[in-house]
Amino acid sequence: MAAAPAPTAAAPAPAPAAAAVPSASVPRGQVDLVDFIDWTGVECLNQDPAHGIANALKQGYREDEGLHLASDSDEQLLIYIPFMQVIKLHSALFKGPEEEGPKTVKLFSNREHMGFSNVNDFPPSDSVDLSSSHLLESKPVTLKYVKFQNVRSLTMFIEDNQSGADITKIQKIALYGTTVDTTNMKDLKKIEEH
Repeated sequence: MAAAPAPTAAAPAPAPAAAAVPSASVPRGQVDLVDFIDWTGVECLNQDPAHGIANALKQGYREDEGLHLASDSDEQLLIYIPFMQVIKLHSALFKGPEEEGPKTVKLFSNREHMGFSNVNDFPPSDSVDLSSSHLLESKPVTLKYVKFQNVRSLTMFIEDNQSGADITKIQKIALYGTTVDTTNMKDLKKIEEH
């Protein structure tokens, strides 16, 4: 009879430990916004066709150490991520190799149809200079939260990498924030005065 409670007690113990690991990297009060990405509209300019954006952004792929996003003709990447609903973006996590990982990342809120020819025509909502320790430790970088309050889409311009190499590699991109509760005006009922 003593053997039956031991497996029952042992089974719940690993579950909280496993849950604590992912939440350690997610900033307090924020969620991983991967479930709110509109995958049909995600684009990445200058990606190596064999190492596309899904490898770094999609859940399951981005946890696989063997997969990564890589640039093609030079070190720059331009990533467009639309969301299915309005979000507030708090922080971003970038994981990559020490040499070829991204260095300068410019983020643009609600800027559609950007290309390499006009990316410098607009001021970024925020700009992040990543160190090699950011890339290796998988710690989220806090963004200028006031600039990312009503985000429908996010454009990320990876300007260069840590060593100045011709190819930039990114193993993981995670975006953390919250969804914005919106009111559907059709659901409101008119109140008649008497």
